Amino acid sequence: MSTDNNDYKNLFRAQEKELLEEFFSFLRFQSISADPTKRPELQSCAAWLEKKLIESGFQVELWDKKETPIVFATHTDAGSSKPTLLLYNHYDVQPVDPLNLWHSDPFAPRKEGNLVYARGAQDNKGQCFYVLTALTLYLKKNKKFPINIKWIVEGEEESGSTGLAKILKEKSKELESDYLMVVDLGMRKSDLPAITLGTRGLTSMEIDVQGPKSDLHSGSNGGLSYNPIHAITALLSSLRDERGTIKVPGFYDTVITPKTEEISKINFDFNVQEFEEHTGQPPTGGEQKFSPLERAWLRPTIEINGIGGGYQGPGGKTIIPAHAHAKISCRLVPNQDPKEIAALIKKYLESQAPSGVQVKVTIHDGMGKPVRTNIDSKIVKALEAACTEVWGKEPEYILEGASIPIVSELSETIDTEIALFGLGLQTDNIHSPNECFGWDRIEKGFLTICKTIDLLAT
Repeated sequence: MSTDNNDYKNLFRAQEKELLEEFFSFLRFQSISADPTKRPELQSCAAWLEKKLIESGFQVELWDKKETPIVFATHTDAGSSKPTLLLYNHYDVQPVDPLNLWHSDPFAPRKEGNLVYARGAQDNKGQCFYVLTALTLYLKKNKKFPINIKWIVEGEEESGSTGLAKILKEKSKELESDYLMVVDLGMRKSDLPAITLGTRGLTSMEIDVQGPKSDLHSGSNGGLSYNPIHAITALLSSLRDERGTIKVPGFYDTVITPKTEEISKINFDFNVQEFEEHTGQPPTGGEQKFSPLERAWLRPTIEINGIGGGYQGPGGKTIIPAHAHAKISCRLVPNQDPKEIAALIKKYLESQAPSGVQVKVTIHDGMGKPVRTNIDSKIVKALEAACTEVWGKEPEYILEGASIPIVSELSETIDTEIALFGLGLQTDNIHSPNECFGWDRIEKGFLTICKTIDLLAT
């Protein structure tokens, strides 16, 4: 049933105006999974996806419907003799704070030149939308798929995928497939597609330091009461040395140096100038004995995500605060278990509590193991060939320093070959104000998914 790439392109462009309107409708849902008050928006967004898929001929179920619905769509008319592809996306988005830094309403999408601006424009509604477009238009043109298709779209990825994680074992039969494609990744250059061969794992926690019963006068009690902010900054500083090496005992014990053949096809080229222009600072974080992309892709980290305590208002208030707190997270590499690493850090920090304060470490749910894929698997090879045809050049192979915690659980549940793919760019401002996504990448993503489906049937 293979179709020429130009046929797909013509199909997309013939309906481009309607597709852009549909994308805007998708983006208007304020589907912020971290905000309990937005649950109706999440449910409405899932219902919108459900309706689109049913209209196109898919069988659709909404799992965990009363909470944050998981959309599960199937089209398995190809039959048991044909392979099954399971695609993964998410429809929830990050909060929009700080709102004052947005140039327009984050839930009133606008197109400026080639870019569409809105919360979720890239992560992950943009990538989700080109999958939706590929599935629906492919069926419209060809009436059936040459392989079996399953698609899972969850609404809690930005909050740890807790709902999906809870029901994975229960739904393992429904999710059973030959291939899994996770469409939530990125590329480094706008004109060069990329296939990601792995992501880092994740664990996170909160640190609370309690000092006096209440805030104290810093004159009367200065030199007597141990300041919780002094304590928490000392604790955080003790996590790493001046060269970025993590000092928690046992942290590196299970880290294995990758074999040369495992990473020989990965492009570790790094443009320092581009990084500085985008971030406003040089790449000086992490373990200094490693190159930038080794630090970002192959090495584990501890990062401080937030810190607070004491008076934050205008002017001064001379106190010793009663309490200080911080949030930290770790990105982990293969062979590091998130639960074990979290326990090591908790034990270390609580053992370092200075006399006069109490230190409590609370480990968060929503952990994720590192993921590595097989470059020689059929799904990766099909995706490589699809990218080459659509883009006119072979994709590069990269790794991703971020985490998609549910991926490792999905792959363990259904034991299948994985491909990690996406068209996000560093300049898309995901998780930040003025998030955007290129409309040309919607088209190319659509073309790539259609072609991958064709190639998996051969």
